[in-house]
Amino acid sequence: MGDPVGMTAPVLRPVTEDDLPMLRRFAVEPGLIGNDWLGFRDARAQDRRFALDGYLGTDNGRLIVQVRNQATGFVTWSAHSYGGSAGFWEIGIVLLPEWRGQGIGWRAQALLCDYLFLHTPAQRIQAGTQPENIAEQRSLVKAGFLLEGTIRAAEFRAGQWRDGLLYSRLRTDPPVAV
Repeated sequence: MGDPVGMTAPVLRPVTEDDLPMLRRFAVEPGLIGNDWLGFRDARAQDRRFALDGYLGTDNGRLIVQVRNQATGFVTWSAHSYGGSAGFWEIGIVLLPEWRGQGIGWRAQALLCDYLFLHTPAQRIQAGTQPENIAEQRSLVKAGFLLEGTIRAAEFRAGQWRDGLLYSRLRTDPPVAV
């Protein structure tokens, strides 16, 4: 069976001003972001952040996931640490609904890991998802992540505390062919 993405794999690129309307949508359209909807947010925050640093900060950032010259969503990363100098990146992804289920997400996450391992000294990249998000769990495994475990009562969503699943990928893990 052929690859749904075909010969046109996703690429990551910096956010441009033309991407701001799509980014605003995720702040104001309930359900567009899936289970991660946390309520209405300031849509113009996207513009302010873009004006500040183009979403390419030293401690966090965002790149557009593009397929066939069309923005399909974005990936994010943010710096965290467990103490001392043991820093790591936490990544995330959001795709527009019409682009989900086509193999774009896992490839974009693998590309982001490659980018972060190439341009930063981080040893660890982690990502979390909800136990009911089977598609994202599969995507993370395809992108080279290993399940570390359940984090109990990790997030408050839809009126209650919910568990999360924690995945990680280390610089020393086998590379992933995208």
